[in-house]
Amino acid sequence: MSRIIYPYNKPLKELARKMRNYPTLAEKELWRHLKGKQMLGFDFHRQKAIDNYILDFFCHELFLGIEVDGKGHELPDVANKDLKKENKMNEFGIIVLRFTNEAVMENTVDVLKKIEDWIKERK
Repeated sequence: MSRIIYPYNKPLKELARKMRNYPTLAEKELWRHLKGKQMLGFDFHRQKAIDNYILDFFCHELFLGIEVDGKGHELPDVANKDLKKENKMNEFGIIVLRFTNEAVMENTVDVLKKIEDWIKERK
C-alpha cells in the first residue's frame, strides 16, 4: 500500500525542522521511546506538517498523531486552536492522542502503555 501524501503549508516545513532541533523536554523523552520503530515496530516521525498544522509525532501506517501539551494549552484560545487542529486531522482520518508534558515526564510508562493499548485495539 502506498503512503498517503497529506497537503501541507510549505512554510511550515521549515518551522517543523526548527522544532525538531529544539524539542521540549517532554517531546525529547517521548521521542526516545518512539524513534527507531520501538513502538511495536511502527515508524513515527517528529514535527510532521499536515495542512496548516504541525503534529508533534505522526505514524503514517496507523493514521495516528500524538501531541504533547504544555501548560499553555490550558488557555481557552490555545485549547480552541487545538480542537480545530484535531478536527482537521480527523477529516484526514488521523486520530490524535494528547498527553500533557507532566504525564510524559512523570508517568512515561503509563503514557507508553496508553499508546500501545491504542495500537493493539486497532491492529
